[in-house]
Amino acid sequence: MNVNQMALRDEICVPCRDGGPTLEADELASLQAELPDWEVLEGHHLHRRISFPDFSAALAWLNQAGAICEDQGHHGDFRVGWGYVEIDIYTHKADGLTRADAVLAAKFDAINP
Repeated sequence: MNVNQMALRDEICVPCRDGGPTLEADELASLQAELPDWEVLEGHHLHRRISFPDFSAALAWLNQAGAICEDQGHHGDFRVGWGYVEIDIYTHKADGLTRADAVLAAKFDAINP
């Protein structure tokens, strides 16, 4: 990362407009270096499953992630169960991946599971 570049987790999610630009494959590939635990599914959304020792720990993590979503005005899709949280992130208005999605994923990665 360039010294003048900010880490993804330190950026702010910038809302997109309807039909806003989605990430090109090369842009996405460069951002993935900061998101090693995330999968890109169908070139359309980011996906991650995080394991926890029990439901309570998964829910506590999810509550922190939810607070980040509210703060950033950008929301992931979550599934929670005993010992796991699954997350899908994409920009609904753009119907694909934008930089804001990578920023949100990096912010989730900064939460200690």
